[in-house]
Amino acid sequence: MSMDIVDRSADLSQPLERLGPDETLKFNSDQLRGTIALSLLDRITGAVSPEDTKLMKFQGIYQQDDRDVRDERRRQKLEPAYQFMARVRLPGGVVTPQQWLKIDALARQHGGNTLRMTTRQTFQFHWILKDSLKPTIQGLHEVLLDTVAACGDDARGVMCSVNPLLSRLHRELSLLAQQASDRAVPRMRAYHEIWYGQERVASSEAEEPFYGRTYMPRKFKIGFVLPPDNDIDIYTQDLGFIAIVEGGELVGFNVAIGGGMGRTDRVETTYPRLADVIGFIPPDAVAATSAAVMAVQRDFGNRADRARARFKYTIDDKGLDWVKAEIERRLGFAFAPAREFVFTSNGDVMGWSRGEDGAHHYTLFVENGRLGAGSETRAMDGLRAIAAVHKGQFRITPNQNVVIADIAPKARPGIAALLEEYGLARSEERSLLRLNSMACVAFPTCGLAMAESERYLPSLLGKLEPMLAAHGLAEVPITLRMSGCPNGCSRPYVAEIALTGRAPGKYNLYIGGGFHGERLNRLVAENIGEPQILTTLDGLIGQYAAGRQEGEHFGDFVARTRTAFSPSNPI
Repeated sequence: MSMDIVDRSADLSQPLERLGPDETLKFNSDQLRGTIALSLLDRITGAVSPEDTKLMKFQGIYQQDDRDVRDERRRQKLEPAYQFMARVRLPGGVVTPQQWLKIDALARQHGGNTLRMTTRQTFQFHWILKDSLKPTIQGLHEVLLDTVAACGDDARGVMCSVNPLLSRLHRELSLLAQQASDRAVPRMRAYHEIWYGQERVASSEAEEPFYGRTYMPRKFKIGFVLPPDNDIDIYTQDLGFIAIVEGGELVGFNVAIGGGMGRTDRVETTYPRLADVIGFIPPDAVAATSAAVMAVQRDFGNRADRARARFKYTIDDKGLDWVKAEIERRLGFAFAPAREFVFTSNGDVMGWSRGEDGAHHYTLFVENGRLGAGSETRAMDGLRAIAAVHKGQFRITPNQNVVIADIAPKARPGIAALLEEYGLARSEERSLLRLNSMACVAFPTCGLAMAESERYLPSLLGKLEPMLAAHGLAEVPITLRMSGCPNGCSRPYVAEIALTGRAPGKYNLYIGGGFHGERLNRLVAENIGEPQILTTLDGLIGQYAAGRQEGEHFGDFVARTRTAFSPSNPI
């Protein structure tokens, strides 16, 4: 990452005594090494130390346990059934067939025979035991993949629009996303020492020149979007680049800053926020802009109160004008006025399509991104068979689906035959509600989950689908998202209908988000179970069916009519 615009050290932005506990841990961690290497050797427990648990997040690894058996193990005076989640760093969601085959093999060998595609266009392995962590990470290394900075207080995996109809522009954005990821990834030697067994090398130079010893105050998310599709939900990113195309050519980007979905339950000072568009830059200014924006958050983000440490709070505390001016000061130039753009969708182009370059593509619907060997759809087995013969790419979409991309015309019949053989050929023939829904993982592996999400959403949709049909809305798309807790990993707060977990079987219900991800929704019911969810939505959907205007989306109807909102809680 360019350092010519950076004028202060991350470690000196606040005195050490004012740092929160996590900041102090980072500062004293020997550049994130901690005692991870020793913890991995401890055979008495399936866990690592609490401090190492936090430090391993920077290396893309979360310690978890099987919450389905947690209470029973406690009664038997056994430690929790510890296991780990490892997340791959995969900029733009692009993966080669060789990499897919290796990821599939590792999931079958170490990941409980299952694989999860995420809302940030990458893979998560679950159910990895401590002894299997090194073989998994070393296996990824064999195909030039790793898990660095897939979690932790750093720049997370960089997202990129996936539109198979605009192949050439997608390739341009995908390359920029890869370059942005390469610049932002930490230069941590700890990862290579712990997981690859490399020797520590003494040096007089700073080990991490940009992040320093305390890294970022919290996670930082970057994305590139290609209108008219807002598939990455650009307004939920800390830093977003909105491609401006004129005459079929990429001429630059509008820059958006300060988005974020996370909030803490019952803490009113935390909230979701949409990003603000602050101006336009040419393509050759992307690198400098990324560095300048990240440096502002690194140096001025809240390091005392972790709940208020995201960039969105820095902007609200300092003021958007101040933050923009500070970014421009570091850049040495001012942003140009933002250019016009429009979003018309945030979903995927499902099924078969042919790009402008003549290549064929097939977008496979994968419910909630879950692939499991031997599952009803046999998606994991089918994709392995396709990867064994495919000569193009795979692209993970922000909606947890997968595009079998860049299929030569003469290769299409073979891919089509494999899709038929494994029962995947008509995966897009689902209800529009299901195709526009997604959920986070939640139980049984996520330690933050307060309620079910991935395991519950399919059955809830099965009850909502006939409801929509009864109101004559079966062919009307509605975005619905579910999260097992308020943190919002499924980006629920921009959905037209959203449910976030409060307790087992209980959810907060939000409605009124923008169909294209351009508006936040609002809370209409708190801590309710399925009967009340269905009753409430049946009434709202009935009002929508009776009063909607031509082509009006559900969220827009709610916003226009203020349906279900009181004067004290307007949308």
